[in-house]
Amino acid sequence: MDLSLQDKIIIVTGGSKGIGHAITNLLAEEKAIPFIVSRDEKTILETIEKIEKKGGRCSYSLAELTDPQQGKQAVEKAISEFGTVHGLVNNAGVNDGVGLENGDTEQFVNSLNKNLVHYYVMAQACLPYLKENHGSIVNIGSKVSLTGQGGTSAYAAACGGRNALTREWAVELLPHSIRVNAVIVAESYTPLYEKWINTFPNPKEKLNQIESKIPLEKRMTTPEEIANTVAFLLSEKSSHTTGQLLYVDGGYVHLDRSLIKQ
Repeated sequence: MDLSLQDKIIIVTGGSKGIGHAITNLLAEEKAIPFIVSRDEKTILETIEKIEKKGGRCSYSLAELTDPQQGKQAVEKAISEFGTVHGLVNNAGVNDGVGLENGDTEQFVNSLNKNLVHYYVMAQACLPYLKENHGSIVNIGSKVSLTGQGGTSAYAAACGGRNALTREWAVELLPHSIRVNAVIVAESYTPLYEKWINTFPNPKEKLNQIESKIPLEKRMTTPEEIANTVAFLLSEKSSHTTGQLLYVDGGYVHLDRSLIKQ
């Protein structure tokens, strides 16, 4: 399917690692021009080199997204380079394990800055250009906002906020034909996920336990499968889809486990 993304400028936060890396690469394959915003220059340059070797285009801005000014400056750099923005993928964030019992107020607020506030900053900075182009925003979210996880109050609150902002922005931006959707991730094997799995005494056994509870094919969702849905939501092929939370999770959140054959 031709998604008609050729030469579209799409900002992707955290676009050089994990799910963001998959999104950036797929957009480049669709002949869009992803613009990575991240603080990790090494992985950014590696990603750009890979894309350019395949004949694609990609650019970037270094930014610490917990600093709103750096987020705004990243958008300004994209505008100075390309003149406009057609889409925004808010993806950057980390489950930092700030819980109720083991956290404190300062850690909680810091986690919100790390995982939620920059979604607002980036959307606001991109808004004038998204209005011009009738663009699209895709927020990456997590099952934690629906299911809970335990020991991660701040991240759960941030992800709940992402869901709420998705619907709120979809309403506010209706007059400008800007579509806003979210992709909710459950179990996807990224470098961050691997780091978490390796905190358990027997990582392989823990991973097998998790995969056995994923209804569809008892396997992890790949970052590429998430990227496919993101690209669709950014494209004109989803021209009447807005305010939606799409679960790319193999049925993990909603299907009844009692119906799954063991």
